[in-house]
Amino acid sequence: MIRRINQKLSHLQTDLSVGFFLAWRQVKRSSLATTLLIIFVMMLTFLNLVVVRGILVGLLQGSTEAYKARFAGDIILTNLPKKDFIENSPSVIEVAENLPWVEHLTYRYVDGGTVEAGYKTRVSLTDDPNSTAGSVVGINPEVEDRATGLAGTVLEGRYLTPEDSEGILIGANMLKKYLDIEAPGLTLLENVAVGDKVRLTIGDTRKEFVIRGFLQSKVDQVDFRMFILDSTFRNMTGRSDFNVDEVTLVLKPGSDPELAKSALIASGVDKYARVQTWEESLPKFLLDIQNTFGLLGNVVGSIGLVVASITIFIVIFVNAITRKKYIGILKGIGIDSTALEFTYVMQSAFYAVAGTLLGLLVLYGFLVPFVTAHPIKFPFSDGILVAEIPNTLVRAGLLLLATLIAGYIPARIVVKQNTLDAILGRK
Repeated sequence: MIRRINQKLSHLQTDLSVGFFLAWRQVKRSSLATTLLIIFVMMLTFLNLVVVRGILVGLLQGSTEAYKARFAGDIILTNLPKKDFIENSPSVIEVAENLPWVEHLTYRYVDGGTVEAGYKTRVSLTDDPNSTAGSVVGINPEVEDRATGLAGTVLEGRYLTPEDSEGILIGANMLKKYLDIEAPGLTLLENVAVGDKVRLTIGDTRKEFVIRGFLQSKVDQVDFRMFILDSTFRNMTGRSDFNVDEVTLVLKPGSDPELAKSALIASGVDKYARVQTWEESLPKFLLDIQNTFGLLGNVVGSIGLVVASITIFIVIFVNAITRKKYIGILKGIGIDSTALEFTYVMQSAFYAVAGTLLGLLVLYGFLVPFVTAHPIKFPFSDGILVAEIPNTLVRAGLLLLATLIAGYIPARIVVKQNTLDAILGRK
């Protein structure tokens, strides 16, 4: 029994050696242009598998990363349901600041308001006002910028200063020139520029402000808001208790948000505020779109995989058919069918491996660094290319497997023909 197994293993080893030799000989003697073209096709197929999905997923990942960086930080505290603000905010902020993982912290006052432009030149009270409604946010500009880099989102004009009690920043999505869409009930500011005066109304209080700048972060929680100084906000709303509406915590690199969240809850912060990691606070529609885009990327990649399989099938089939007489002669002199089939499988593997290696070089040597340095500018995010190494290797393995199968089938069809018919060229 053992002897028979050893004989079969020895026979298989011989077949594989012969098959590898014949495969290498055929690839070496084949047309260089044809070989390069097939490798190029395999490279494009591999990139199609990885890049299309990577861009679709990266489009939404760019949004989520901007959401984290510009708004939510690592942990965000908001008011509890049925509460207008975070009660006992000074104590909550003190607890958060004393956590050993916290690097930066910012707090915000938030209320609804209306901003109107051109009110001094409005001819008739029956004319529609040039106004829009949205959230008014009171911030400490220096603290906010350290935590979320809000100053870096200024598209026109300049950022607020700590003494700018009459300055206001307006999000780009509240302006007609940046969000030129028509929708029922949606009103946007028109014909406004940096330096213009606008009238802000919060509740029953009105105050005139000067537009210092326009913001565009591609995060709705920023671009649909107006920002003024927290001291000005408190004066307009009568907030003398210092109870805020949002607290954003940015943790030190390598810190675990879940650990910090648990510490906040253990300190009793959850009695006054909703404690969420940035991922938990993501809008549901964003998560749904991200999953959908991932599925679309897989579908598009699967189509490319089928195309690659068909391409290899045709190449190997034509190659085997044109060498049918040669195959017959090899079988006639005692070369085993397994060795001949392995020859064409190895050719397929060569094309797949060469194309994949070239694709990996292009992907990680050029595409990923380039897109990282120059994000794709979509209207609602700066898209990046997501190409995780484990995910990429899985797709490379799928491409290799599909190619091996596509190479084996035509080789099997041709090799199994009658030896004499193959030598004489009979059908």
